[in-house]
Amino acid sequence: MPGGDGLRWKETLFGPVPEWTRDPSIAAIETTCRKQLCIPPEEACDAAFYASGLFNKLYSIRRGSNASRMIMRVSLPVYPVHKTRAEVTILRNDNYIGFEWILMEFMEGIPAHTRWRAMSMKQKVAFAEKIAQFQAELSRVGKTESLFRGVGTLEPREKTTGDVEGSKEGVSPCLMVSPEFFMGNHLHYDIPRGPFRSTHHWLSTELDIILLHQTAILTTSGDEDDIEDAENVSSVARKLHALVPKIFPPTTLDEKPVATALYHHDLHLNNILVSEDDGEITAILDWECVSALPLWMSTKLPKFLEGQPIREEEPQIDDYADADESAVAAAGAESGSGVIREKNELYYIHKMEYEATQLRKVYKARLKELWPEWGPLEEENHAGMDLYNAISQCDGFWVKRIGRWADRIEKGEAVRLDAENL
Repeated sequence: MPGGDGLRWKETLFGPVPEWTRDPSIAAIETTCRKQLCIPPEEACDAAFYASGLFNKLYSIRRGSNASRMIMRVSLPVYPVHKTRAEVTILRNDNYIGFEWILMEFMEGIPAHTRWRAMSMKQKVAFAEKIAQFQAELSRVGKTESLFRGVGTLEPREKTTGDVEGSKEGVSPCLMVSPEFFMGNHLHYDIPRGPFRSTHHWLSTELDIILLHQTAILTTSGDEDDIEDAENVSSVARKLHALVPKIFPPTTLDEKPVATALYHHDLHLNNILVSEDDGEITAILDWECVSALPLWMSTKLPKFLEGQPIREEEPQIDDYADADESAVAAAGAESGSGVIREKNELYYIHKMEYEATQLRKVYKARLKELWPEWGPLEEENHAGMDLYNAISQCDGFWVKRIGRWADRIEKGEAVRLDAENL
């Protein structure tokens, strides 16, 4: 599937995946850095590949004898102009590299995932409390009004007469820049793209995208399994579409747009940097596709606290078998902290479950201290959060379960999406 210059979409079992048709030029990156950082010809400026993500490649930039370091992120044109503009203040047109790019300060620290097993429970409690503080700050706790009005990805702009009411000069929710809006050929769908005045409008559009994608499969695929899957997903998506106005009634133009705040959807341990010495947070990474979403989305747990089963009893290390020598050696190489795992993997799985159970309580307690309205907001929006999760997962493995949940909600039953009896 073709894309923009340098981009090709490859169809996989799990949907379209972006591929690079050419690599960014190291020489062009170095030339651009020299120009932007005003580095004279006699001073060194070296660029080297550092890491890659789904939509970008990262390059380490070192300059001068003091080896000061920066990071350049070069992005595929998955959503030309708008994706990068949502992440920077100024987007320049004089682009020698041939891809959109951002030059950033290099943040010190190591991924929390790397250091996690070497951290004490006291350090992990402080870590969870700090993330809660960040979430409270993003949600504008203690302010008289929400930071934003309307659902969308932030862009720098001047306020105009056509803006959503309540938007502010400088940055405002604009077009929604998230994968479901641009993956594959989704960029060409004839759909509203934001900013959205209401949760109803936003979630209805998310479901419209799912239905358009499944319709394309039904129209073009000759594979019986693909057709059956698309029919099942379409059926469930239509059920969810019918639930949207019941959980989030449509608004009128006389009503204020929905109150929103920045929501970081990917706060797993690899996206949080910590100090190698004391485990304190030094930076939070991966802000691409972060948008202003309804305030109730702030009640969703960060990724590093999601998905773990509840385990109230702390596992005792002596109750578990020792690891074999090869596992111990591999663990030492992976940890980067000198900590050698001496027990088999089951102990560490159970320990992570126990820690996540306790840290969820810490995170919620700290948020309720900083933001007393957080608890009621969570309680009042169980159905809305379940609907959002159902929409996010309805084209995947859980489609039948989500269909059963939608049927029971339609009948007026008060049942959670994660209920054991679904």
